[in-house]
Amino acid sequence: MRKFASKQEEAEINLTPLLDIVFIMLIFFIVTATFIKESGLDINKPDDNQTPPPPEEDKKNILIQIDSNNRIFINLRRVDIAQITANIARLHAENPEGIVVIQPDGDSQTGLLVEIYDAALKVADDIQIAIAEPT
Repeated sequence: MRKFASKQEEAEINLTPLLDIVFIMLIFFIVTATFIKESGLDINKPDDNQTPPPPEEDKKNILIQIDSNNRIFINLRRVDIAQITANIARLHAENPEGIVVIQPDGDSQTGLLVEIYDAALKVADDIQIAIAEPT
């Protein structure tokens, strides 16, 4: 019969080979990553001394806003519904390239939007009209 020692031997895990493998893998990935050529688009950046052209002041849009109380504003100036056609005609004559942008409030009346749209159509045949999302 065997006698067992009263002292038990403690088991150890040697981490040195594991660390060696991790470092070798790290070196492998670093070396292979530097040789990968990524494809992409060549970008031609403008020179620093060139400035973008100033925005054209001639193409100012005609902004017509309708608030929640059904008040009408043309270029941030309050206007009565009876004066809409005359104001759009004047602003369109000043700037024929400008677009009439109608921006209604979510709580405004749809009939008022239609009246403004019809008034803008009466001004000229070539007038451009855009309706913005309700705010």
